[in-house]
Amino acid sequence: MTTRQLLPMVPRSQPLSVDAPAPRGNRPDWLRVRFPQGQNYQDLRHLMREQNLHTICEEAHCPNIGECWENRTATFLILGDICTRNCGFCNVTTGRPTGLDLEEPERLARAVQKIGLRHIVITSVTRDDVPDGGAQVYAETIAKLRDYVPGCGIEVLVPDFLGNWDALATVMAARPDILNHNMETVPRLYRRVRPKAIYEQSLELLGRAKALAPGVVTKSGLMAGLGETRDELLHTFARLREQDVDVLTIGQYLRPTMRHLPVERYVPPAEFAELKTSALAMGFGHVESGPLVRSSYHAHEQVQLVGSPATASG
Repeated sequence: MTTRQLLPMVPRSQPLSVDAPAPRGNRPDWLRVRFPQGQNYQDLRHLMREQNLHTICEEAHCPNIGECWENRTATFLILGDICTRNCGFCNVTTGRPTGLDLEEPERLARAVQKIGLRHIVITSVTRDDVPDGGAQVYAETIAKLRDYVPGCGIEVLVPDFLGNWDALATVMAARPDILNHNMETVPRLYRRVRPKAIYEQSLELLGRAKALAPGVVTKSGLMAGLGETRDELLHTFARLREQDVDVLTIGQYLRPTMRHLPVERYVPPAEFAELKTSALAMGFGHVESGPLVRSSYHAHEQVQLVGSPATASG
């Protein structure tokens, strides 16, 4: 989210946090949002309940839900609503999922057609209990969406599939417009933030995705405020560019509950602006950087980087 508030720039070598105590008290003003109340938001909320659909917008209490739904953009959660992992930042329920709903792709596509979305993001819980991690369901969902809503932009935000590159190939063969896989944080913090994920494996996934479908935009995101330094963030930006990642999102980590990792620092808007400048200088095609930025923020605009539907990109 952009802001006109001008704050002093911080030298690039200064850490975003070094063993800082968790912030106390109210969130700063730049993290406050208005309660969503537009007509598009109300219509979508009603239809979501009517169609019994899950959205990460609601599951993760995203602060941008009002703005995105007003723009007829939503992020749907497939493969159930129970995750096999327990990341330190995520508020999605952890447990043992039930079997896959094989009718979900068509039901979701019909609902999106009825709702009239302009851009859709498909993500999922992580299903380490399924051999392909749910990749076939992703592919079938993309195919059904092409059938029912051919003018809708399609982005998929995928898990790491435990390094199963055949599963990734299944998703890429369906040609989403954007393939997103979030790094989330810097390598030093992976064990604490993403205990079952591997930093190098996530980087490799993004590189392989681009190699499998060069015409598909690749994207990744990171959170700030977990104790990382500026130099660590810049290093990860550079590693993402080595994998030819096109789009980068950077946002403030916000603690969902007291059971989750604490916020080490609230990063001011001007520092997000500086990170965006640095990232663009590395060659990213598009960067969203701000306190309220989330993975799907302004996703309906990022799909324009493709130039034409991914189905036409070979």
